[in-house]
Amino acid sequence: MIQRLHIRNYAIIEELQLDFAEGLSIITGETGAGKSIVLGALSLILGGRADGKTLFETDKKCIIEGRFNISAYNLKDFFEEQDLDYDTDLIIRREITPSGKSRAFVNDTPTNLKVLQRLGSTLIDLHQQFDTLYINNAEFQLELLDALARQQDAVAGYRKQYAQLQTNRRRLNQLNEEAAQARREQEFLAFQVNEFDEAALVAGEQDDLEGERHRLSNADEIKQLTNGVFHYLTEDDNAVTDQLMAIGQKLVPLAAGDPKLKDLYDRFESLRIELDEIASDLEAFGDDTEVNPERLEEVEARLNLIYRLQNKHSVTSVEELQTISEDLSGRLGHFADLGGEIEKLTAAQDKITASLRKTGAALRKGRQKVAPQFSKQVQSQLAELSMENAQLVVDFQELPEPGPHGLDEVQFLFSANKGGRLQTIKAAASGGEMSRLALVTKSLVASAMELPTLIFDEIDAGVSGDVAQKMGKILTDLSRHHQVVVITHSPQVASRADRHYFVYKQDHENADRTITKVRELNKDERIRSIAVMLSQNPPSESALENARELVAG
Repeated sequence: MIQRLHIRNYAIIEELQLDFAEGLSIITGETGAGKSIVLGALSLILGGRADGKTLFETDKKCIIEGRFNISAYNLKDFFEEQDLDYDTDLIIRREITPSGKSRAFVNDTPTNLKVLQRLGSTLIDLHQQFDTLYINNAEFQLELLDALARQQDAVAGYRKQYAQLQTNRRRLNQLNEEAAQARREQEFLAFQVNEFDEAALVAGEQDDLEGERHRLSNADEIKQLTNGVFHYLTEDDNAVTDQLMAIGQKLVPLAAGDPKLKDLYDRFESLRIELDEIASDLEAFGDDTEVNPERLEEVEARLNLIYRLQNKHSVTSVEELQTISEDLSGRLGHFADLGGEIEKLTAAQDKITASLRKTGAALRKGRQKVAPQFSKQVQSQLAELSMENAQLVVDFQELPEPGPHGLDEVQFLFSANKGGRLQTIKAAASGGEMSRLALVTKSLVASAMELPTLIFDEIDAGVSGDVAQKMGKILTDLSRHHQVVVITHSPQVASRADRHYFVYKQDHENADRTITKVRELNKDERIRSIAVMLSQNPPSESALENARELVAG
């Protein structure tokens, strides 16, 4: 509910403040006193377009601030979604600079008009003048029928399941897209994986193969060289190993008496033994080396396969190729898993859809059950408000698939005149007719559903006497469950006020211009104001007595 509206430097308002309470607040005043200007200021904090030309003093900025209690509106998720600080005491502020620049704040956090409009539509339902009438909204029409059918909990359950269905659908669409892409890639991936499988790469084999290729390619030279070296070291007439043996024998007696020479001898002997072993290894290496053109061809082919794969995948080692092979196999395996996941999600979607159909059918039954009585009650109350020939019909259309609100598409079709064609409310109803229709429909569901603060701008235009009296009663009943603010010229409606505000003009202190002021009337002032509305200013004694009876009634 709105608790306070503070306006500074707007149109012909220098500064004023309205403090609202629960129940029915009435705003009256002479034509042109500025009631519509107050609503224009209110529309700005609801996200309306700003105009720098509306400044009271053109060299100062305009500030409009509204304070709301939002504890009953379940808006915490909205605030988190918009990254705004949540508090049950909400302050919305709109500023307009002399240059025409506009800024908006929610709890002192800057925000944009789109957020302000979404938030404002939840807080205030401002009728007729700014055309934000909920009764035109198909979603609200369904919500209204559900409230009359007392099936809000079932609707909440349906919406929760529908959200799950939408999540499933998005994931299923994603998987189907992946599967389509997979089908295009799978053949190529399978070819690559098969190529790696056939290659059967072994870690470290490239170095081994390159060494073997070198030996096979140089087998004759290797055998000749190793045999020659072995012969020179061990079998020649002046074999190196024989000469080293002789030298060692000469060092033995000398080394026995000198530790340093003994160390040198040991090193020499180790070298001699190592050289013997080298000679033996060279002989063995030469003996093992064979000229084998067939094996060389096999090694060359194997290396060519490895080099081709490395070049294809832009790597330089078998280990990197093995990593690529594992990745390709994993991707191919993922594509294979897609079918199972798609099947699982499809089954879940079918199950949720079946449940939605069942719940949706129950919701339709509840809506269709209350619709005729609702239409009858609306028409009956409209008849009491001088709309004797008005008709309201709830038109149901069955959806082929479960929608966000059930299996129904609902439209309220309306005709204000006898024999008139039933049309959508927006097409068929004038501003005054639409406001009365909204008043009636919302009064019928007032105790069953949460509504924002309802502001009616001259809803009683063109009616008087008994009709106005009945309209006042409907507004009173509606205000028992919701905050209602009414701008009126009707004394019968004004007499129903829990709080009565009077808008008036007075000369500015500088006497160079007129400004709008607002004050709350006490009981005696209310009676006099209503009496003026009944007769003239100053009011007659009979008008005062009539006003007292209206207020007391």
